Amino acid sequence: MLASPASGQIWERERVSFEGIDARARALAAQPYAAPNKDALPGWMKNLSYDQYRDIRFVPERALWGSENLPFRAQLFHPGYLFREPVTINEYTSTHQQKIRLAEAFFQYGPLVGQRGELTPEAGFAGFRLHAPLNRADCFDELVVFQGASYWRALGKNQRYGISSRGIAVDTGSDGIAEEFPLFREFWLSKPGPGDPSTRLFALLDGPSYTGAYGFEIQPGDDTTVTVHAVLYARRAVTRLGIAPMSSMFWFGENSRRRFDDFRPEVHDSDGLAIRMGSGERIWRPITNDSGRLEFSAFSMDRCAGFGLLQRDRRFSAYEDGEAAYHLRPSLWIEPTSNWGSGKVVLMEIPTTNELSDNTVALWEPSHTPQPGERIELSYKQHWTMEEDPSQAGGRVVATRTGLHDWQPEQRTMTVEFAGGRLENWQGEPPEAVISALGDASSKIKIQGRTVQALPDGRWRVAFQIAPALEGGKLADAGPQELRCCLKKGEDFLTETWAYRITP
Repeated sequence: MLASPASGQIWERERVSFEGIDARARALAAQPYAAPNKDALPGWMKNLSYDQYRDIRFVPERALWGSENLPFRAQLFHPGYLFREPVTINEYTSTHQQKIRLAEAFFQYGPLVGQRGELTPEAGFAGFRLHAPLNRADCFDELVVFQGASYWRALGKNQRYGISSRGIAVDTGSDGIAEEFPLFREFWLSKPGPGDPSTRLFALLDGPSYTGAYGFEIQPGDDTTVTVHAVLYARRAVTRLGIAPMSSMFWFGENSRRRFDDFRPEVHDSDGLAIRMGSGERIWRPITNDSGRLEFSAFSMDRCAGFGLLQRDRRFSAYEDGEAAYHLRPSLWIEPTSNWGSGKVVLMEIPTTNELSDNTVALWEPSHTPQPGERIELSYKQHWTMEEDPSQAGGRVVATRTGLHDWQPEQRTMTVEFAGGRLENWQGEPPEAVISALGDASSKIKIQGRTVQALPDGRWRVAFQIAPALEGGKLADAGPQELRCCLKKGEDFLTETWAYRITP
């Protein structure tokens, strides 16, 4: 077993705590923002291509804690290519800490890298990843990655990377204002004990508008959970602050009207936004990519009990992609563990013509945007899960479909399929479908032809048509419509509320 270069670096007596990181964030907020020097790296690092960067690999035998019988290991990312901001990484125990310095011995440089120069020990890293025996007791699997700005991704058992999370979102989707991407400029990784079921770390956030202290507790499992404790300090006013933001990819699905020349039936990391309001109402908003323009949806509430972008369809046959394995991409469910106050869950859908970029964003926007000098503190738990229904909605939406017949060009058919909860083993008369259109444009359409039908596999299908309200009118003139649908029996709601935006 090779000795890690970190073992030759210097431990200093110092107690690392969340309160100490908080104090640093507060002091940093009182100073003018100083952007990291992206040009400080040597030219050979800055000029690495994508393939060259991928040809630099961390030597697994040199992982932090790799030579000890501990439940977690850490590997570091080389700076360069797109990752030019230096990230400082420290290791700590209950009494000491050491700064990990960049060293050539950490890495294996492949033939694509070619000529390279010296490494500057103080150049820092591009991030890190943690490994644990996630899928097998005798193998350390990748568990979580922190790399780029304030982004991280995690995995539960038998999952594949998909959706991403980040510390905060600043002015995401604000008109005429460039989005900010504050970065985790320094990390402190706790050295695990022999029997620890979870691992802990701290991070210092810095950006033009916000600084912050973050504490993470990461527990691997069938569902990996990441418990987040954050304190934020506002340097200056912003238009939109996004809490617990996440980004995912949706190209097309069973509900898509825009089709692409592709052999797969669906291509997406997430197929919908789930919300659990403090009032108890549950909402499912399928993601779309049909309008060809940036779309926003907002769901206001006095208290948020949870939200997330989910991948509900777990059938391989829905994707037919053995390489990308979209049926194994995790859902990300956010469970607030402190009082977030009032606000809204915001969904942003960006048009795309491929699967290469994240184009779907969900976040919590508080009613009060902190002003310069204000401090906010919050906590939440992330569930990286394969569960179809972490929102605990009972009856849930399992499919959305739409179509238009040539012989009825002004009648668009919508079908919504529900399953689960009390719908399982349903006896007696069919449930009642409650269907409505919201907003000023709703007066331009009428809803007709409602049916509720039991399907052979235990699902219930609600079908209806939307048509122009005026005789002889055109659906195209009705504009975007906000539709709602659920199933109930008497006064009891049996399902979550299906929420959908469509341009007829």
